[in-house]
Amino acid sequence: MKILFATDLYPVSDNEKTTPRTLYDFVQGFREQGVEVDVIKPNFLLNSFLRKKPFYPTGQYKDVFNVNYHMPFWGNVSEKLGSQLRPDVIVSHMPSGTIFAQKLAGKYNLPLVCGVHVSDLEILTNPLYAIYFKPALLKAFCKAKLLACRSEVIKKRLLRLYPEFESKVFVAYSGIDENLITNRTNETFAQEKIKVLTCANFKKRKNIDKVIKACKGLESFDLTVIGDGEQRKRLERIDRRVTFTGHLDRNKVLEYMRKSDIFILPSVGETLGMVYLEAMASGCITVATKGDGVDGIIKNNVNGFLTTPDVKEIQNTLLNIKSMSTDSLKTLRGNSYSTIKNFTQRAMCEYYLQQIFKIL
Repeated sequence: MKILFATDLYPVSDNEKTTPRTLYDFVQGFREQGVEVDVIKPNFLLNSFLRKKPFYPTGQYKDVFNVNYHMPFWGNVSEKLGSQLRPDVIVSHMPSGTIFAQKLAGKYNLPLVCGVHVSDLEILTNPLYAIYFKPALLKAFCKAKLLACRSEVIKKRLLRLYPEFESKVFVAYSGIDENLITNRTNETFAQEKIKVLTCANFKKRKNIDKVIKACKGLESFDLTVIGDGEQRKRLERIDRRVTFTGHLDRNKVLEYMRKSDIFILPSVGETLGMVYLEAMASGCITVATKGDGVDGIIKNNVNGFLTTPDVKEIQNTLLNIKSMSTDSLKTLRGNSYSTIKNFTQRAMCEYYLQQIFKIL
């Protein structure tokens, strides 16, 4: 089988700090399963500029063909691709990739699989996109053979909007490198302070300020914040006792996670949030947001905790974790470990490919 993978959320350069590598990981996972994958990155330049994405001229970069458009994919989309385009199926992710892929799939009469992210739901529900992007995206979803929702939460939201898609929807979770999974099921809290960690780019929706305010005044907790952004000085002023590390590479983040007791990020608007899976793999008691991202993977008070971005509720969640008995703590850690062992990159890629094979 040969897949053409179309998305604008794909790193062209190895040193891109702001481009998530989750879709890159899918491509690599498909290749490890023996599937041939060509990657195309269609960029609507205005959108790329507004999102502050790095610019690359149209052309081939290692395993990805970057193609730029001044208008949102009008005209003959195949002109810049040459004759190498002969896949068995097109898989698209993110709105730009999906709108582009639908045009290409129609031209070559190829089956289309569309990933569904939070950004897709935003286009389907925000009146700002009603003139062009919503109709174009909805056309692609209607033409698609499969819709790969990136979380259970996104699947539920999509089907509330369009219940007629029920027969072609599945959940395409990301997975973790199984070599990163650490067994800390027998650990209890040390006698000194409980180590709390949060990690994110400092955007408002990440609610880092709520975590800092919740920990402020809790003498038995020691908070470390990984990340950077324009809000850093404001966040540092909330509580001078908090440790700020700045931006760290992934391996360093994982080191901090393995030394931490609790990972918490009450972020909203997450498609999934690989950082939660990485925290679980690192043995942290992981706290995420109710009704968002990994809700469904994390089950409250079973293998982690779910909270809202409310200072008092976050604080109560932390105190609840602190008060857990040794047996309860070990049970929860064991459940978390059992969960993350089933969410490996290999397993998630195998499942994704199984769904694609069914339509070919």
